[in-house]
Amino acid sequence: MRNLRLGRVERVFWSVSLLGALAAAGCGGGGGGSSPGAPPVTRPTATPPAGAKIAHVVIIIQENRSFDNLFATFPGADGATTGKTHDGKIVKLVKSKLASLDLNHMHSGFLTECDMQGGVCKMDGFDQIGFGASGQNGPAGLYPYRYVDPAQIAPYWTMAKQYALADHLFQTQGSGSFTAHQDLIRGNTEINDTESLIDSPSRGPWGCDALHTKKIRTKTSLLTNTGEYLFNKGPFPCFSYTTLRDLLDAKGVSWRYYVPPLEQGSSGYLWNAFDAIRPVRYSSEWTDNVISPETKVLSDVAAGKLAGVTWVIPDSQNSDHPLGTDTGPSWVSQVVNAIGKSPAWNTTAIVIVWDDWGGFYDHVPPPQLDYQGLGFRVPMLIVSPYAKPGYISHTQYEFASILKFVEDNWHLGRIGGNDERAASIIDCFDFKGQPRSFVPLHTEYSRAFFERQRPSGRPVDSE
Repeated sequence: MRNLRLGRVERVFWSVSLLGALAAAGCGGGGGGSSPGAPPVTRPTATPPAGAKIAHVVIIIQENRSFDNLFATFPGADGATTGKTHDGKIVKLVKSKLASLDLNHMHSGFLTECDMQGGVCKMDGFDQIGFGASGQNGPAGLYPYRYVDPAQIAPYWTMAKQYALADHLFQTQGSGSFTAHQDLIRGNTEINDTESLIDSPSRGPWGCDALHTKKIRTKTSLLTNTGEYLFNKGPFPCFSYTTLRDLLDAKGVSWRYYVPPLEQGSSGYLWNAFDAIRPVRYSSEWTDNVISPETKVLSDVAAGKLAGVTWVIPDSQNSDHPLGTDTGPSWVSQVVNAIGKSPAWNTTAIVIVWDDWGGFYDHVPPPQLDYQGLGFRVPMLIVSPYAKPGYISHTQYEFASILKFVEDNWHLGRIGGNDERAASIIDCFDFKGQPRSFVPLHTEYSRAFFERQRPSGRPVDSE
């Protein structure tokens, strides 16, 4: 009974916080290394530069899974079926369903689970966190020590066998979805030389549409280069820092960001990275480049309208979030199938990534490259006619590795952050031969199911 009650608590929390925030939005203002927005220019294009074979990069962002949680038993990958607890015990990971309970996956959860000693994570504190996005719903005990039954995520395993799987992609930070989604358009969340954004803003929605009145002002939290956590001491979440969008616009490369519905009372304003980017939110790009609902990506692909760079954000119920359903693998596969069956397939690279670890066990200590992280491992799939068949990349990646691949493909230059140090995902490709033919993915839920599905209205994640 407690499990069911926790689920209802989270759903009520989502509904109340979302509707309350949006009601007030009218007041809104302004083998690799270890190591103020520009206005749109020229007419966008999806043509690669001379010599490149990729004209489209599609980044599909799912939710809250560690690498071991999805690929613990994948042949040849760096997985584990046992884990360490804080008192030195070794416990077996339990095979479980995709839908489960929410766990602490904020910075506090990262620090507890990591149990850092001498700059190295011991990876033995996973039994010390709590249920709920910030651990507020009681001790979780051994619950984080689980992996998803491969039969429930068969499309992901099929893609890993046919294309490329990365088993050493680490989050940029040990934090939740807000910063992760910023990392996936920017590479880090630094706002100055000594401070970075961490965790979620004090109120939803994310970004420039957050509550902003004389009496109540939404704040962000900060992490300093000395490791100090400044709760709600950061700026209003509406920024003008450089993102990949600036580089794309400067070179006339088209981009689109697909999100759930943006109507009042819906969730498209939450878990929307570009709502926090002032030059996008308050320009024509908000309507021209931020597209809702997210299912339009299916019809746009069929109509030959796939942009040069595309981000796809799912509805909560299709996101693989523990509090969701079992439809996530089919949703991702339908996007892949749409591209695979289109003329765009021969010039496309699809990157499927999970934005944070969700509190679930992982056995690989994340390298600590700076005061931000890295955070824990998350899975990444590379699907492309040029992806190495059945390739498992052990290269150390971070989210900026994806951006670096995009930058290099179109000769965009660098954002000037973690993309400087990150290893590109280029080793997952072999561009010497002809593009491989696409083999459609079998799914439990059809394309029509998602096109008819009623939007949940919930944010993609619980924090």
